[in-house]
Amino acid sequence: MTQMTQMTTVSQVLDRLQKEGYTVDFNLQDNCLMCHGNALQIAPSEFLVDKHYRFEGMSDPGDAAVVYAISSERHGVKGTLVDGYGISSEALSPEMIQALRENPAFTAAPAETPAETPAPAAAASNEATPQRPAGTRPLDAPLLVLDLPALLAQVRQEATYHSADRNALTLLKTDSMRLVLLALHAGAELKTHTAPGAISVQVLDGQLTFRTEDQAAELGVGQVLTLHAGIPHSVTAVTEAAFLLTLALGKP
Repeated sequence: MTQMTQMTTVSQVLDRLQKEGYTVDFNLQDNCLMCHGNALQIAPSEFLVDKHYRFEGMSDPGDAAVVYAISSERHGVKGTLVDGYGISSEALSPEMIQALRENPAFTAAPAETPAETPAPAAAASNEATPQRPAGTRPLDAPLLVLDLPALLAQVRQEATYHSADRNALTLLKTDSMRLVLLALHAGAELKTHTAPGAISVQVLDGQLTFRTEDQAAELGVGQVLTLHAGIPHSVTAVTEAAFLLTLALGKP
């Protein structure tokens, strides 16, 4: 598995890939890719992952956003897929999981940092990393008590938050649910993506703009937004902000 370091932001990678001809925005469905803005559906056998990049995986693999550069010779399109919460095998067909793992055409350029192959995980605790040397933080237990103010302070004190536009920490990871704490600098954006299950976004600090294709919501402290699975959406921090993401995978 390739060792990676965080080189840039998701937005910078997307800008670079667009210049390389990856101009279509893909949305992830359980058994196909869909082109954002039209009805084109691309089956797993009809596309290749040319490059993929993972962000913040070194500090907390379960939180990592992944950017895929995808091409389909059959349909004559090249585009990008942004997965903000990590691929979940429970929500995808085996063919789609395999297609996203396989990468036969990819050779890393010296200036690029390839991502680890996305793989479902159900760890009971995290491992120590240079950023979080304590390790062994429980991610699954019959009962967990989470101190959100203390955890948010930790996220904002870490080096990743000062060198990037966001930082994230997985608080709970089970087969059916995931809790992730995210802190964003003003202007940071989670590009349009889909989640493999229903989600809720609870704002803990600052202001967020949450957008789907049909609606936009301005969210402040104390507000909670819910969204069904598979709906393309983006999140932008209007101010320095933090929120608790709950992802329900729907399979016990």
